[in-house]
Amino acid sequence: MHFGGEFEVFDETSASPGRQALCVEYLGSEFRGWQTQQVGIPSVQPLLEQALSRLASEPVSVMCAGRTDAGVHASGQIVHFDTQASLPERAWVLGTNGFLPDSIRVRWARSVSDRFHARHSALARRYRYLIYNHRHRPALLHGQVTWWNQPLDVDLMQAAAQRLVGEKDFSAFRSARCQSRIAWRHMHFVEVKRFGEWILIDVQANAFLHHMVRNIAGTLIKIGQGEKPVDWIDALLEAKQRAQAGMTAPAAGLYFIAALYPDQFGLPTEPLGPSLVRLLAAENLDGVYPEFLPQWYRSDLTRTPKQAMTES
Repeated sequence: MHFGGEFEVFDETSASPGRQALCVEYLGSEFRGWQTQQVGIPSVQPLLEQALSRLASEPVSVMCAGRTDAGVHASGQIVHFDTQASLPERAWVLGTNGFLPDSIRVRWARSVSDRFHARHSALARRYRYLIYNHRHRPALLHGQVTWWNQPLDVDLMQAAAQRLVGEKDFSAFRSARCQSRIAWRHMHFVEVKRFGEWILIDVQANAFLHHMVRNIAGTLIKIGQGEKPVDWIDALLEAKQRAQAGMTAPAAGLYFIAALYPDQFGLPTEPLGPSLVRLLAAENLDGVYPEFLPQWYRSDLTRTPKQAMTES
């Protein structure tokens, strides 16, 4: 029986040592970021390396496509590592996951050539920022979305976002701790969309500066509230001063969703995350409630005698 891409069987026949690529997802709210830090500070990289090392029976170190900060999530982080172990895809995925906490999961594995590099081979990185725009703070997605309790005008945010597209100096949107030598980046696109009470900011660039997406999100929020005009973006890009832009938006709403590579490497492709976004895009959240059909009323068979007497 064929179930589709989500249920395809892993390749269990080919296994060779050498460079391996993995796609990893993780719940960033449980970690102080991707990169290994001092002992006692939880981060994603050392946990993944420990799991891979146990499976491979040798020390393993990984390189990622883009380091994420404390509280930032990933649905499509790409890493590579070199190993002498010869294991099929199924073992790299299921075996590694068996040694990982529930908040980190390997989604796929693929043997790649030595020319592949998770960071240097990437043509682009893509992030999504998810805002719950409602007067009440959500409970069920706490730590996984950003809550904003003031109305936001998505049309204004979208218009302002288009002024960020292209090759520009993003000094106004980099943190003071950014270590990049230059602030020029090529922003491929920025899209701001609303799905009911949810707002999605979708961005792709060749690379990003430290806190760049969160600073852009904070600036667009200020415009969406009507506190600043759409052309404020132009003034910020010209001034190149971080202090003049909007706040650094909370990490909870940010997801690293993809790194793009040349087709020659043959990496798998999956629907972009987080999965909640795909659900929102498919649902009409503003639709009216359906009419209550007669067959939905409870019959006497589903009520106790006491309930039947009370409701009659």
